[in-house]
Amino acid sequence: MSESKTKVNGANGFSVPLFGFPWGFPRGQEGCDKMKATSVEIAEALRETYASNAQSTTEFGLKLIELSQANTATAIDFTADLLASRSPVDALSLSATQARKVFETASAQNKELWELTQRPATETRESIKRQVDKALKQPS
Repeated sequence: MSESKTKVNGANGFSVPLFGFPWGFPRGQEGCDKMKATSVEIAEALRETYASNAQSTTEFGLKLIELSQANTATAIDFTADLLASRSPVDALSLSATQARKVFETASAQNKELWELTQRPATETRESIKRQVDKALKQPS
């Protein structure tokens, strides 16, 4: 084999024939280097996404605790008012008023929780899309 058709591999000095591949080993190494760089960028994007999602999950949990506490306080106040009512008509009126309040409060709380869930979903989608687009649009 001629000298131009072999490559010395590593410190041990053995020769590997190149078999005349038109793209050669340097181009393959370049592709591997690009894939490695892309995988590093994607891993970083996933780390950022995970951190953002962890923060959003914490906010959601804290909001849920806050709403639960408010709902419990409202239920206790209603029970106290109900026990203090002087007639069945008062009790019925309190119950109707409480049912309306509970419905309105639940609607508002559900909307608030829905918005807390949508924000991280949108941020995650946009972050991943941006990072993948960046990785795929790198010059060759």
